[in-house]
This record gives sequence, C-alpha cells and structure tokens, in this order.
Amino acid sequence: MVRAAVLASGEGARLQAILDAVYFHELKNFELVAVICPQRSCFAMTRALNAGIPAYVVDPELFPNMTSHSMAVANKLKDMDIDLVILADYKLPLGVVPYQFRNRIIATYPALYPAFNEEDGDPVALALESGLKVSGATAYFSDGDGKVGAVILQRSLEVREDDTVESLSLRLMEECEWPILNEAISLFCSGRLFVRGKKVEFLPPEPDE
Repeated sequence: MVRAAVLASGEGARLQAILDAVYFHELKNFELVAVICPQRSCFAMTRALNAGIPAYVVDPELFPNMTSHSMAVANKLKDMDIDLVILADYKLPLGVVPYQFRNRIIATYPALYPAFNEEDGDPVALALESGLKVSGATAYFSDGDGKVGAVILQRSLEVREDDTVESLSLRLMEECEWPILNEAISLFCSGRLFVRGKKVEFLPPEPDE
C-alpha cells in the first residue's frame, strides 16, 4: 500500500479529484494518509476533513524563513512514512522537500509542457493571448527546484473561440488535469513508473491487471 499525502493551498479543487477517486475506490494500492495546508483557512482543509482525511497545518508564518518551513513540511511527511507526495494547488516553495522525496512528488501543469514554462504569468491566460488552438495539461514528477521535472502524462484540449481564462481553466482541470493526475497516481502505485534521467519509462502491467 502506497502511503500518500497531499500538499494543498487555497480552494483545493485539484484535491477534490483525489478525494473522489478515493471515495469510489478508483486508486488501487493507495492510501491517502493526510492533507497538509499552509493555513487553516484553506478550503482544502475543509474538503479533506469532510472526506474523513486527517488535515494538518504547517504555517509558514511560524518559521523564520521558507527553508525552515520546508524542512518542517518534509519532517512531517517523513514522520508519517509517506511514500508519495501530491501537489494540489500548493503555492509555497518546496525547498528541501524534492531532495528528500526524489521522483516521489507528482503534480500537474495547466499546459502542454514546455509551453510557457519560461514565461511569467498564468499559462492559461498566455495560451489565450497567444491564440493557441490546442492547449492541455501535463502530469509530472517535481524536480529539485519544485518545478516541472520528468513528464509522466499529457492530454490535449481544443481551445474554443469563446473561451475565457475562467472557462478554459475549468475545462483544463476537469477534462485534463484531474484524469491524468489520477492516472499518474495509479501508475505510480502499481510500480509501473521508472525515471531514467529526465525521461519517465512505463513498465508493462502485471499479468492480472
């Protein structure tokens, strides 16, 4: 059983996809042990507690700098024997966490990486400003800087003429990010993901899968 924890900020909309998958028993060999938030006011905490998942606060204001805060988060994860860390709208620097959970942090990016990776601003807004006809989302392992590392999965989505940042963001999340996040988690929990350099390789499924 893979013991997982979610780091979540804000509304926790991406967390909800995982909570739903847990509720409907869609993730095999997966146990959501905890949700960790930077503030108690995060609605992500409410989502977790309503689903019966323990939720904890590691408040950055209680630490002298972000490095010490990230060390506290990493220590919390280690104390709970976490095997997999999932990022769900987590806005704080990961600091030391990626070094202690190498190739064990999964997150999503609301674009087809590397699109807009080197640009400032919201990738969804940048996609619309650029007049893209196709956008999408990327599920990935976080690198040592907490950014997009080895790409696990990608899914594309047609951009509509009448799309706004809000409508495209919602469709990207519901039609791309949620599905590939849960699929990436499932692949990890089945032991089918192998990282070679900067590339993710997929091992064949077990015969009974």
